[in-house]
Amino acid sequence: MIPYRKDSPLRMHYLWSLREDTAVGWDAEGRTLVLSGPQGMERIEDPTTAVAETLHRMELGPIRLANLLGPKDGAASGAEAYTLVLSVLREISHLVIRTLSLEDLKGPVLSVVPAGPAARFTLVRLPAQRSVRLRPNVTITLEGNVFLLECRALDHRVQIHRPEAMWVVSLLAWPTTPDALIQVLPIPAELTLEILGHLAGAGMTVSGG
Repeated sequence: MIPYRKDSPLRMHYLWSLREDTAVGWDAEGRTLVLSGPQGMERIEDPTTAVAETLHRMELGPIRLANLLGPKDGAASGAEAYTLVLSVLREISHLVIRTLSLEDLKGPVLSVVPAGPAARFTLVRLPAQRSVRLRPNVTITLEGNVFLLECRALDHRVQIHRPEAMWVVSLLAWPTTPDALIQVLPIPAELTLEILGHLAGAGMTVSGG
């Protein structure tokens, strides 16, 4: 097991990227940003500099929005640019991968990957005492070094990159609560809750009954 001091500070990062099969480019007039891939085409008319730069960077791999956005998009402040970019990302959320990572140089923890045109991801905060378990019919397969959670009824898949996330998944085979997970797992409570929140947001969990 990976040694943790459960009371030590933990820095987590929320990373954003585009599906690997999504290409970003300009139209012939250079005024409309076009995102194209197997799920179709999205057009963003007259995007701001911040929006265009963010999407081009996301095409290359996961980024922290806070690192990229600042008061450099015309007269807009950093906060305004951030809000505008988030509104665009919500519109194209079926193309956006959400990744949870730690600031320990060991790579991402898990990634929520859209798997359908209706995919809309929202991080879920489950009540501490609510019983929860893995959704029936969720399959777990190994692809290279990544465990993949998916269900034909869901619009997202979850890639498990590190054992911390797999520990949470394994305990969800039976009904449990967030508080119980925190007590059992040898990782900080904050990390346990973030992993659980991403799994729930992707639809991988249901009420434990």
